[in-house]
Amino acid sequence: MKKSTAPARLRVGLSLTVNVLLGVPAVVPAFLLWYFASNWPLAELGWTDGEPTENDGVLPWVMLATPVLILFGLVWWLANWPLRRRTPLTRGTYWLLSAAATALPTLLLIVISVGRS
Repeated sequence: MKKSTAPARLRVGLSLTVNVLLGVPAVVPAFLLWYFASNWPLAELGWTDGEPTENDGVLPWVMLATPVLILFGLVWWLANWPLRRRTPLTRGTYWLLSAAATALPTLLLIVISVGRS
């Protein structure tokens, strides 16, 4: 008899759904990373123009972004850790798909904002 792949597909689909839903609040850490990068290291390299009204320096942003990034990373890892063991995917494939699914809402917002400008 042929073994059914429906439960395996269901588990992979559940993992992708969970990661897309986690991607909605992930917009905040993604914005914080972009704001930090575009105003300091990339602006110093001349690749972006820093925000002209940003005169507080880098420390407040590091103090704000670090707990947000750590908290989101911890929630993301804790949500994915049990799901990873239940899927038939290899470790690398699972984590790559999970990261891509989490980035999907942010990428969608970027595409929408670029399309409007």
